[in-house]
Amino acid sequence: MLAFWTEAAAFLLRWLHVVAAIAWIGESFYFVALDRGLKPPKTGAQGLFGESWSVHGGGFYLKQKFLPAPAELPAELHWSKWKSYTTWLSGFGLLALTYLLSPELYLVDRSVADLSGSAAVVAAIVFLALTWFLYDLMCKVVGFRDRLLGVLVGLLTLALCYVATQLFAGRAAFLLVGAALATIMSANVFFVIIPGQKRMVAALAAGEAPNPLDGSHGKQRSVHNTYFTLPVVFAMLSTHYGTAYAHEYNWIVLAVAMASAAMIRQFFVLWHSGERAWRLLAAGALVLLGLLLWLAPSPRSDAAATPVEALSPANGSQMPDGSPSPTIVLPDAFGETPDTAAIQPIIEKHCVACHSARPTLMASAPKGALLDTPERIELQAALVHKQVVELKIMPPGNMTQMTDAERAAIARWFAAKPP
Repeated sequence: MLAFWTEAAAFLLRWLHVVAAIAWIGESFYFVALDRGLKPPKTGAQGLFGESWSVHGGGFYLKQKFLPAPAELPAELHWSKWKSYTTWLSGFGLLALTYLLSPELYLVDRSVADLSGSAAVVAAIVFLALTWFLYDLMCKVVGFRDRLLGVLVGLLTLALCYVATQLFAGRAAFLLVGAALATIMSANVFFVIIPGQKRMVAALAAGEAPNPLDGSHGKQRSVHNTYFTLPVVFAMLSTHYGTAYAHEYNWIVLAVAMASAAMIRQFFVLWHSGERAWRLLAAGALVLLGLLLWLAPSPRSDAAATPVEALSPANGSQMPDGSPSPTIVLPDAFGETPDTAAIQPIIEKHCVACHSARPTLMASAPKGALLDTPERIELQAALVHKQVVELKIMPPGNMTQMTDAERAAIARWFAAKPP
């Protein structure tokens, strides 16, 4: 019952997170488009920096920007903050409810780093906090030397990709890099943009001139946020693409893909200013295409390359949930062309704790893939081969200690199946 409610809560948080993110990103993109599309004003209102006309929904809109502020404050101001806060809070809640609550299942891969579950949780939290500290320090030290700051932020992002993939399981590493950049984005709003705007409003209310640096700092952080957006979205979505996060050089895969996403975002930013920088869009697309070509598997035969080896499980061992591991008798050798009956004990030992009609490690089988009968194993043969043999991302973090001999047996079983 607890597993059911945990999964239900995670689903609701994921839904809230996506809705809030859509609202935040949509509003952010709108203001970038508005800001880049401003024209010199035709009236001489005090503080009027630029204006823009648009038509939408059957009506005409006149949008005006005052810099640093209008001569008189309006009675009501719209603040852009709660969409950002809701996105981060729901995202961190989802991270805590899934990855941090079950670190052995999601965070830890001992072939990457020999971390305990508790150490991985602490490392993940420190990773997020330290990212914000380093980024904020860079902004304060470098100031408005934007080109230098851009290079440093790019190097920080590259370092995040490398460090995360050396500490955590590939899928978790990609997610945490995205979460780290998203933490920067929301912290920019909470610690810099909104406080600066509040100081400007307070100064105007007191009849004083607002400090223009508050507006400049807010603008700088807002620009950074817009370039982080697509890389963050890629990092989050790529957790569903095992080919990327399971790659030997997954940190390079992530860094290159995020750089491509930033180039594509720059294309749209310039578009709003009237520039058609097709070279940026083409470059971003070519980088992604080259990345996919690099990730594409080369023709090979896993079955023919691996010798047949015997395997017998250790009696008295425990499953990840603490229950006794069942005693499974495996054949002395799997054979050159094992059938489904031969590899079923391997599946039972390593897979059915999650992938069954009644899983013991979670409320329901991931992706609805059931492997608790020979017929269901046959039905999911391609998925089993891809996840277990090609990518080696299952079992998660190899928490049940699947051996190379077992993977090789599954490879030969799949190779012997008719196309």
